[in-house]
Amino acid sequence: MDVLFYHLTESRIEQALPQLVERCLARDWRVLVQVGDEAMVKPLDEALWTYSDASFLPHAAEGEGNSNADPHPVWLSRKAEASAGRHVHFAVAGAVPEGTQATDRLIYMFDGHNEEAVLQARERWTVEKDAGHDLTYWQQSDAGWTKAVNSSS
Repeated sequence: MDVLFYHLTESRIEQALPQLVERCLARDWRVLVQVGDEAMVKPLDEALWTYSDASFLPHAAEGEGNSNADPHPVWLSRKAEASAGRHVHFAVAGAVPEGTQATDRLIYMFDGHNEEAVLQARERWTVEKDAGHDLTYWQQSDAGWTKAVNSSS
């Protein structure tokens, strides 16, 4: 499994996530966005609907009558098990994925201005490296994303 780390330093998750999800959908990939902080579900849900004046990202969030992820190309959930049948699993806002073997790509997005989030990302890097996954680290700058480290198992 490919594991990518996206270190946010120039924008918030609500600004960066929709662009990456859009790239996934352009490749016909099904996406899980696992949210670790319940308070982030609503802002991320809204960001996926409104991030662009020209389009929106079709998705659903668990709760509010939604309990079936299958028909939705993008699913927001607090549960990692929703990754079954998904090509990409985003772990955001402190989410710790477990049992994502069915996923082709796991992406951690973390706020570089939050020391706790940075420490958690470092811990997850060690866990994923020890599991033998191919790791890539992306650093955000005002010019966009720069691939900083690629660590193959």
